[in-house]
Amino acid sequence: MSVREFIWPVRVYYEDTDVAGVVFYANYLRFYERGRTEWLRSLGWEQDILIDKGLAFAVAHVDAKYLLPARFNDKLLIKTRIASVRRTSVIFEQEIVTDDEQQLLVNKATIRVACVDMKTMKPAAMPDYLKEEIARDWC
Repeated sequence: MSVREFIWPVRVYYEDTDVAGVVFYANYLRFYERGRTEWLRSLGWEQDILIDKGLAFAVAHVDAKYLLPARFNDKLLIKTRIASVRRTSVIFEQEIVTDDEQQLLVNKATIRVACVDMKTMKPAAMPDYLKEEIARDWC
């Protein structure tokens, strides 16, 4: 069985770059967040709806590797895959590649996102309906 991949395009804006004209290192995390948010939206889930249900997703761990610099006005693709679904978290494997024929790998990361109870701000079991949908369609 192959693992599905969600792809979201982004363009590097001037505000994303540092004084050297390359994407500021922390902004790659913002690109990854957009990829995960749009992936969740593609499943029919908006984060504000989950928050209204008392749940949120919070980044618990990031392991990122910076391989090539992205620059102002570059077109990039954010690739998002699910590595595993656990009771209270999802582990994502994400990549940022150039949006061209070569698709050069710019950055890659493994990101663990925890399901959090909004009242206690502690890890909470992911609702079965959401966990099952992710596992069925993405793992």
